[in-house]
Amino acid sequence: MSNVDIDEVNKFAALASRWWDKNSEFKPLHDINPLRLNYIKKKCGGSLKGKKILDVGCGGGILAESLALEGAIVTGIDMAEAGLEVAKLHLLESGLEVDYQKIPVEDFAEQHLEKFDIVTCLEMLEHVPDPSSIIKACSKLVKPSGQTFFSTINRNTKSYLFAIVGAEYILKLLPQGTHDWDKFIKPSKMDEWARHSGLTLKSMIGMTYNPFTKTYKLEDDVSVNYLCHYQK
Repeated sequence: MSNVDIDEVNKFAALASRWWDKNSEFKPLHDINPLRLNYIKKKCGGSLKGKKILDVGCGGGILAESLALEGAIVTGIDMAEAGLEVAKLHLLESGLEVDYQKIPVEDFAEQHLEKFDIVTCLEMLEHVPDPSSIIKACSKLVKPSGQTFFSTINRNTKSYLFAIVGAEYILKLLPQGTHDWDKFIKPSKMDEWARHSGLTLKSMIGMTYNPFTKTYKLEDDVSVNYLCHYQK
């Protein structure tokens, strides 16, 4: 439990019942999910069918279910029990299969070394005390030559203005207090941790939001949100 921020877990647990409401606080996650899914598919050769995928920090299962819909064999782990219960309930509605478990990724890694073709850890690293430990565990879990995907928020003045002041206070895309700027991660630091964990950067792309059209897109600008693809 050492690498779990209980306040962060409780923050998301309190919102759990609204995970699948596309007009709730989780609207941004629903909006960006097709972008994330397509990026993962593209970097994994265009098909996820039959791939063993682990989604770390799966929350209510938005990404996990979309991966399962592609024919992947999906496991989702998280430390917020309320979110996992919502994720399990939603499977009754979707008819999909996902193995949801409440367990720290470091512990899970010791039990499932090199068992997964793909490991995803999206919008989670900025919510834990030691992100490098998560990245190391993800590397242990993925097979040799397997793929890992991380997304987080850059740490600079622009990200403070856009991701906190803009998204939480002005546009109200997210609840106030969702993010802590001190926990944001520069791409250089992400890459340093990944390299030390035996991962090689294959691709990095930014995710931007246009407040006028209310749309997200992937482009080269990694100054705020970014998504990266590593190979073991």
